[in-house]
Amino acid sequence: MSEDRSSNSNDHKSWFERLAQAFHDEPRSREDIVKLLETAVKSDVIDRDAFTIVEGALEVSEVQARDIMIPPSQMVIIKSEDDPKTSIRKVIDSSHSRFPVVGEEPDEILGVLLAKDLLPLLFKDEEIVLDDIMSRLRPANFIPESKRLNVLLNDFRTKRYHMALVLDEYGSVSGLVTIEDVLEQIVGEIEDETDRLENDDIQSTDDSNVFLVPALCTIEDFNEFFKADLSEEEFDTIGGILVQQFGHVPVRGEEITFNQLHFHVLKSDGRRVKTIQVSTLTEEAME
Repeated sequence: MSEDRSSNSNDHKSWFERLAQAFHDEPRSREDIVKLLETAVKSDVIDRDAFTIVEGALEVSEVQARDIMIPPSQMVIIKSEDDPKTSIRKVIDSSHSRFPVVGEEPDEILGVLLAKDLLPLLFKDEEIVLDDIMSRLRPANFIPESKRLNVLLNDFRTKRYHMALVLDEYGSVSGLVTIEDVLEQIVGEIEDETDRLENDDIQSTDDSNVFLVPALCTIEDFNEFFKADLSEEEFDTIGGILVQQFGHVPVRGEEITFNQLHFHVLKSDGRRVKTIQVSTLTEEAME
């Protein structure tokens, strides 16, 4: 027993000596630090979850807003001309907490509406009017597509805002990023009780040709649902096949078409795909 304890102590001491030496020699790259941390995992000095978080923190400085932004097609927005009841219903149905409010033109951002700011209106005796909503708008924050996530995270923290609208080189809105999106690049998926579970069944949408598919959906279930013939020899899940088709782990917004199906990545933390939008192609689209 004492020999085992002594052996473990020496192993840890040896590892810490190597750690100290490595930093004394000043690691020359992020890869050097990652290799050192991988050694720590193998030596049981840190666990795999801690390694993943540190690795994510190191990588976040190399990721830009354009890499993780939610594209306009997936943004839940409030239109200034909408009936107030329509706007409130949209807020309730989406389960989001912040909403860009646009004017007559799609790129005319009037501000950001917080769901919590609507609560007092629900208890008013009078009918809710448009001015009630517009008077509660908060300033919108804009960032360029090239903004790096470590800088953005610091802005979120110091300037105390949680959502930024992303502008392309022409000044048009190309997406939005939330503080949760940035944190998920570091710690992985952050889910709450309103999120769809990753192992949910394939779900239909308002479009009869479009479906939401969890990346963990088995190839067998996928083939049965879409009447497809994807091979089950190399991969067990549709997420695995997508990574093979792309040649890398796709980020949110990437698209690919194969096997007469169109795949659009809706959720990905840069290490694995989470949710996919699958569209069955019409005969016109296939021509």
